[in-house]
Amino acid sequence: MTELERKAFVTGGSGFIGGRLIKRLVDEGWGVRALARTDAAAARVEELGAEAVHGDLDNAAALRAGAHGCPYAFHAAAHLGADGDRTAFEHVNVRGTKNLLAACRDAEVRRFVHVGTEAALLAGEPLIEADERTPLRPDSPAPYSASKAKAEIEVLAASEEGVFETVSIRPRFVWGVGDTTLLPPMVEQVRRGKFAWVAGGRNRTSTTHVDNVVEGLLCGALRGVPGNAYFVLDGGGPVVFREFVSELLRSQGVEPPSRSVPRFVARFMVPRFVYWVVTQDCILDDTRAREEIGYAPVRSREDGLAELRGTLEGVVATGV
Repeated sequence: MTELERKAFVTGGSGFIGGRLIKRLVDEGWGVRALARTDAAAARVEELGAEAVHGDLDNAAALRAGAHGCPYAFHAAAHLGADGDRTAFEHVNVRGTKNLLAACRDAEVRRFVHVGTEAALLAGEPLIEADERTPLRPDSPAPYSASKAKAEIEVLAASEEGVFETVSIRPRFVWGVGDTTLLPPMVEQVRRGKFAWVAGGRNRTSTTHVDNVVEGLLCGALRGVPGNAYFVLDGGGPVVFREFVSELLRSQGVEPPSRSVPRFVARFMVPRFVYWVVTQDCILDDTRAREEIGYAPVRSREDGLAELRGTLEGVVATGV
């Protein structure tokens, strides 16, 4: 790959996954531009080594300017949350993605890599040995799930081989230093005495360390088959939710509680999406990524946990 080809436009670069992606790209000699909604976001992406492009997913001119001259685009920006106004999820995750697709195509981006999620398959039932043949659920009652499913449908439908090629990379339960959405709130809940397992927390889940997400994104960019999605997961298979979360909590010097509540109680205490995450099996298969795009985890769970230990300040990175 020539120097001119090693250029990328990144959205969501001030966030958890996007920030780690920028660092990897810059470390490997890429030129990176990153969309920044705020001055704080601009300062963050510039600190990581990217050129900030001021604007948001509604600003077509900013999107085209950011993508101009970049053969690759990585879309990590998203509206996150377990609950909330469905309109906000649709606005950012669906319309914003459509806006970015159009701008990148106009700017002659060759490869568009979308940060997908297993949440796009969730609609109330467990996922057992799910793979890329498992249908997306744009009809999900959870607004985050439905909006991410709709966004991925737009991404994969936009792919045109040899002209504008798109792929989607789907991690599950992303964790590691820099996390702003999973571990910090759980640590706070434990410290306030408000954390409890649901039905003992014995459900099983696949996981993806943030470094493995980034590896998957690069594999997708360089070798993904246009118009396809790929799960990317940690090695070692699924984990028991309670056991893994307990290790995450202990990495921050917090001893997990033993208290548990029945499912029927939790159903009325937490948002629907959270209930699914903490009670249902979510076991995924990333064989396709390993065989088709050469994906392999670059960070083991043991190494990721070792990095986390005693680094609460690193975990609770500023989210802008």
